[in-house]
Amino acid sequence: MKKSTMKMLALLLLAAMMLAAFTACGSNEAPSTSSVPPAETTEKPAADNAEAEPVTINFWHHYSAQSAENETLMNVLIPRFEEENPGIKVNAVSHEWADLHDKILISAQSNTLPDVARLDIAWVPEFQKMGILTALDEEMADFDSVTADLLDSAMSTGFVAGHYYAMALNTNTKILFYNEKALEEAGVAVPATMDEFVKAVAAVSGKNGAGQTVWGLNEPALAGWNVLPYIWSNGGEITNEDNTKASGYINSEKTIAAVQMLADMAKSGELSGYNSGDIPMTDGFGTGRYIFLLEGPWKTAELAGAYPDMVYGNCQLPAGEAGSISVLGGEDIAMFNGANKDAAWKFMQFMTSPFAEEEMAKCGQIPVNKTALESETVKNASFAPFLEAITTAKARPAVASWSEIDNELTIAMTKILVEGAPVKETLDALAVTIDGLLA
Repeated sequence: MKKSTMKMLALLLLAAMMLAAFTACGSNEAPSTSSVPPAETTEKPAADNAEAEPVTINFWHHYSAQSAENETLMNVLIPRFEEENPGIKVNAVSHEWADLHDKILISAQSNTLPDVARLDIAWVPEFQKMGILTALDEEMADFDSVTADLLDSAMSTGFVAGHYYAMALNTNTKILFYNEKALEEAGVAVPATMDEFVKAVAAVSGKNGAGQTVWGLNEPALAGWNVLPYIWSNGGEITNEDNTKASGYINSEKTIAAVQMLADMAKSGELSGYNSGDIPMTDGFGTGRYIFLLEGPWKTAELAGAYPDMVYGNCQLPAGEAGSISVLGGEDIAMFNGANKDAAWKFMQFMTSPFAEEEMAKCGQIPVNKTALESETVKNASFAPFLEAITTAKARPAVASWSEIDNELTIAMTKILVEGAPVKETLDALAVTIDGLLA
């Protein structure tokens, strides 16, 4: 009984196997009626099923919240960047200029820094010394190729202690504004050299028809931003090339001669604007009380608003022994150490691209991208007269102690121009002070 049962089971199993084989052969000709695809075509690895979470980077800046620059950032640039980089979102936060500096200092203590920030060029050395900025030329393999199309002069503002801790974002400088009518009435040509400039300032100083004092040159302060163009153009310096020593530079013969030139103008009543109670720059220029100004592109808009009928001209700072060398201003874009570096670097590249730079140029920002500088937008901009000066302008020393150095320089210049202190002795003492700040 047992043997016959086993035999029967074996026959049934053999029959089932033959039927299955026959059905499998026939399935090549019979289309499936099932609405569900085979299992192997619907199942995917879990990593492929889950969509990658978008990365959000924080960008802090000091474009005024109501400005055209901020409108362009929020409505043109960031949407374009996110469209080109669908896995990255940008959270842009506007701060007032001074507030941003302090916010970064506080956030550094609590490890809540953003990924990227737009920084005043004077802040870069300070933040580098704190150890919170990324050395871009060390971290980013394509740094050289990315920055090749950016102005060397502007890029120098991000170079600190042998490395680049920021990229240039926008720049500015100062050129000469002059009262055309005043020069014509005095029979003075637009000065091209520093010697001609000194003579022109003297010629247009004095009294006007109403008996009011007229000063040939206005400087609203005596800080580095104000006096360095005269020092540099006359061949002077305030430190050595490495920014490690002031003695022999801030008190060199050429620097002394440049400062003496300014002191002589002040003593002769030809230079003013830096004393408490002096006529504000725009008003003094607009009413014919100041004849020459060394100022930036923002002055164009100020004059158009306050004195729209005034006729004035622009020219480069008259060339001294070393040429025409103005002072470089502007902002950089930097990455903090805790950033999502890949996403942050992509955003930094985008913000310095020809497209982004030209869009910001429409708002009055002077580009640092060489391709953008050649665009018709830039060539026809109100800041076009400043473009030549940018090519020779120099940045103030990129050292963490610059604010202290600048303060000491202002004190020394005030002693000389206001109090009549001797130039050489004052600069000798200043050199020792700055050496200590650089140590």
